[in-house]
Amino acid sequence: MSHKAQTARRWSLGVLATALSFTLAVSGCAGSGAPVGGGNFDFVSPGGKTDLFYDPPTQRGTVGPMSGPDLMVAGKTTSLSDFAGDVVVINLWGQWCGPCRAEAPQLEQVLEATRSKGVRFLGINVRDPEKDKARDFVSAYKISYPSIWDPSMRTLIALGGRYPTSVIPSTLVLDRHHRVAAVFLRALLANDLQPVVQRVAAE
Repeated sequence: MSHKAQTARRWSLGVLATALSFTLAVSGCAGSGAPVGGGNFDFVSPGGKTDLFYDPPTQRGTVGPMSGPDLMVAGKTTSLSDFAGDVVVINLWGQWCGPCRAEAPQLEQVLEATRSKGVRFLGINVRDPEKDKARDFVSAYKISYPSIWDPSMRTLIALGGRYPTSVIPSTLVLDRHHRVAAVFLRALLANDLQPVVQRVAAE
């Protein structure tokens, strides 16, 4: 076999191995005990964009049922359905994530500015096996909104299999029907997020 043919064969095997690894990883997330999805949101990021907007509203997809143990209140289950009729900003975060620390006060600022418009925030705390450290983060940054404690990231199955759950922090803005109006795959400033939240709240 020529050197060129060997190189091509190695490349093909590498692509196959990568695809297999991704398939196994996604399958592993849907193992025993994982919640069922059930939404129709199909995440697409054309050209690798980090700020995505889904319009018109009638063409937005919904996430699946989302619930899990409340991070701060023992024995309580917190669910997206607790916020029926509200605009909901979902933020994926971890106490181990540097950009999450910078972002936390900005998110709180947006919540305070838009709460009266029927806007609520819901955190999803991921990859934090030590609950005490995640709770310390909430206390240190004076975060007033609830978070689901999701160290295994099983709750995130509700976002669909194509959502890039490796991107932390990321933020989704859901309209009052809990359809996905916007996705941000990066840390945010208040002036990035607030205009979007206000626009969706005014729909």
